[in-house]
Amino acid sequence: MAQNNFVQQQHTRLVINKKPYHFIGTNMWYANLLAMPDNNGGDRKRLLKELDFLKQQGITNIRVLVGAQGQGKIVKGIQPVHPALQIAPGKYNNDLMDGMDFLLQQLQKRKMYGVFFFSNNWEWSGGFLQYMNWHNKIDDTTMARNFSWDENRDIVSRFYSCDNCIEDYRGFVKMILNHTNKLTGKKYIDEPGIMAWEIANEPRPMRPFAIEAYKDFLVKTSALVKSMDPNHLLTIGVEGYLGTETMQVFEDIHKDKNVDYATIHIWPKNWGWYKDSSFKDDFSTVVQKTTAYINEHAIVMQKIDKPLVVEEFGLPRDNFSFALNSPATFRNKYYGSVFSILNKSKKENAVIAGVNFWAFGGYAKPPKNKDPFWKEGDDLTGDPPMEEQGLNSVFAGDSATWKLIFKYAQLLK
Repeated sequence: MAQNNFVQQQHTRLVINKKPYHFIGTNMWYANLLAMPDNNGGDRKRLLKELDFLKQQGITNIRVLVGAQGQGKIVKGIQPVHPALQIAPGKYNNDLMDGMDFLLQQLQKRKMYGVFFFSNNWEWSGGFLQYMNWHNKIDDTTMARNFSWDENRDIVSRFYSCDNCIEDYRGFVKMILNHTNKLTGKKYIDEPGIMAWEIANEPRPMRPFAIEAYKDFLVKTSALVKSMDPNHLLTIGVEGYLGTETMQVFEDIHKDKNVDYATIHIWPKNWGWYKDSSFKDDFSTVVQKTTAYINEHAIVMQKIDKPLVVEEFGLPRDNFSFALNSPATFRNKYYGSVFSILNKSKKENAVIAGVNFWAFGGYAKPPKNKDPFWKEGDDLTGDPPMEEQGLNSVFAGDSATWKLIFKYAQLLK
């Protein structure tokens, strides 16, 4: 039986101690890397400073990468997140586990919760591509070059029919769930700082022919996680129907009794919802499409009687600037529109339980050189290595954004 300070699901609500839990959270995928021992590449001083800052702003929930896969070799022309937790099939980096232990201890101290995703559909943390590479489904040369979107879809879609790849992925999941925290003495399945496990970041079938194998992978993985850890929530980590091929697939995979709530991700830039960096002409369309996308998925979740979390959403700064002191006028308006939907859902006892904006950049300082992409030695920001550093990050100095976040966080209390 789950301890009563765990987050639980009751129909369309998330609850703690039988009281509804609504939250404004953030994506802080790099938290485990900062949490590593300082003498092995971590920066615990920065981590603690950032967790304290978030708590002060009313943020109670962060979404974190459990750990990357691979050795940090170039993938699709970029250097993925490293050091990796899974350096080879069945081989793990203990410094990352020490970091996870420390992070969970610190979340518990602050009465904050983490959502932890096991792997990634995308190359920036190795993820499914790395499992394919380890089992000779994609060679090193292809892996390193910036291959096309169609090639990417062809390769990743075969992950779901690669038995050895899936076996390695599930071995990684089992290792995490069996781990005992050295600092708290608790097994991870008993850690109160965990709100949920997530199968992967944005797992997609990638091609229609892979849908049935994709569903099979999700059903069996969900059953495995819940059999080992009945205390914590489980979600899949999808973007919504734009990542699952159809709304029917989205509905089908979330009907599973082992899946506690659904997620959606919203990316106006990637999805071509506006034409240029000024935002002015298209901003109302962006808000309209965002609202519609949330509402469409909320209707489905009402039908299957489970909560919905808007787990990623973001917008660049004005004129796509990466400078720390540049304004984020339209981003703030956009955030406000999403926060107001959450607040309305709370008032109406509807299905939307929380939001996690993408992403927290904390006290990082993005590179000032002409190349905005991450290089060895740069601070980690909310933008992963494949994206321009500072593009979607909210830094500690973005006072107007934090004023807005704090306002809505208080309304949710």
